[in-house]
Amino acid sequence: MGDKVEGTATSSLDSFAPSADNQDPSREIPGVSITEFPPGLHVTRTQRVAYPTVPPLGGPHDSAWAACDGVVYDTGVRTENVVHSLEHGAVWIAYDPDRVAGADRAALAARVLDRPYTLMSPIPGMADPISLQAWGHQLKLDSADDPRIDQFIVALRENPYTTPEPGATCSNPIFDRQNPPPYDPSAPGPGAVDGSPGATTIPDGGLPGLPEGGVPTPR
Repeated sequence: MGDKVEGTATSSLDSFAPSADNQDPSREIPGVSITEFPPGLHVTRTQRVAYPTVPPLGGPHDSAWAACDGVVYDTGVRTENVVHSLEHGAVWIAYDPDRVAGADRAALAARVLDRPYTLMSPIPGMADPISLQAWGHQLKLDSADDPRIDQFIVALRENPYTTPEPGATCSNPIFDRQNPPPYDPSAPGPGAVDGSPGATTIPDGGLPGLPEGGVPTPR
């Protein structure tokens, strides 16, 4: 799996903005885990993926992406849809609603609401109170006040060097923001698609090459 990447965070968020000379500034954020995943592997809306981590940070995903243009979901969202959002360059804040509520939840939501290429949703029973995901990147945290949250967002949101599909839209008019496909906490089962970093094919009716979300993707 991913390797822990150690570094020394600074107080300036400008130093975490990606550039040609520093393509992945998240490597300077203590605690970030980085894993390589092949992009573009799609499953159907009825297929499940056996992701190696909860929350997942990459791998096969539904052909429809979860709307990620500054959306704070009140309920859990099907992970196969959210992983596709990561492929488009989004940062996903997941949180355990039993441990993050009130002012802490509001502090996280303020980093997402109406901000492009971000989304937030609860995952009950997560191992950590808060977990941030971008494609192939993850940061698990205990506090909504942790300065690494903003560093992670600046480093990886729409990062053209780490995002498999830079420029792909986060808007999805066919995705129901009010009643999204729900998060399923049950075990994926023996028929699930392999979501490990080494997975390269989608068996049993998967959809590699299907137009994403059923609509053209603006570039």
